[in-house]
This record gives sequence, C-alpha cells and structure tokens, in this order.
Amino acid sequence: MSKHAIAIRIRHMVHHSRLLQIGVVAGFWLVGEGIAEAAHLPIPGGIIGMLMVLALLANHRISLFSMRRGAEWFLGDMLLFFVPAVLAVLGHHELFGLLGLKILAVICLGTLTVMIVTAFTVDLCYRWSFSHVRGRTHMD
Repeated sequence: MSKHAIAIRIRHMVHHSRLLQIGVVAGFWLVGEGIAEAAHLPIPGGIIGMLMVLALLANHRISLFSMRRGAEWFLGDMLLFFVPAVLAVLGHHELFGLLGLKILAVICLGTLTVMIVTAFTVDLCYRWSFSHVRGRTHMD
C-alpha cells in the first residue's frame, strides 16, 4: 500500500471517528503544553494548541472535518468538566457569604470580558476575511 493510500485511509478514519477526533484535539493540547513548558511561556498550553489549530486551518493543512465531531462533543459535554468544581464549592461554607459574592463578581466580570473580547475578535476576523475574499475576487 502506498503512502498516499495510507494517508487517505487515515484521513477517512479521522473524519468519521469522534473518538479519534477527540484524540486529535487532546493531541494539540498536549503539544501546546509541551511547547509552553519547554519555552517557559506564560501562556497556557491549551491556547498555544488552539493557535496551532487555527494556523493549520487557515493554511488548509488540516480540514475542519478532522476535528468537528470531536470539538462538538467537548462543547456538548462541557458541563461535565465543571461538576467537580461545583462539588468543591459545596464543601466550603465560607464561600456562601461575602467572600463568595466577591468571587462570583470576579467570575461574572471575567466571563463578560472574555465574551466581549471574543465577539470583537470574531467580528474583526470576519470583516478581514470578507474584505480579503472580496479583494481577491476583484483581482481575478
């Protein structure tokens, strides 16, 4: 079997297997963690992994179908990742007073800030992408 046939078979398996796609997403996270640790960067490895995925998607080195089902699973079951944190809060009664309200305010403000920055970033990227594609069609 040639290298090309093996690559096609692997690509087909990844496109149709949620478990393999979850492994791909986790692999990028682990590689990002390794880079952050080796380079002593103050950036979380998950962010570095996400930037690697973004760069590979933008350069068409990987297809969206290679990760879509795995990413959808992560997003669909995101609540499961927060259950241990909720149980830890229930064990600390001091969090149900003023300290808890302060922490809640910081969490809400932080979440709101992340949502606003994400919205502006997506809008900026969309506008850039639209003008880039539109400019390309006028040149052709």
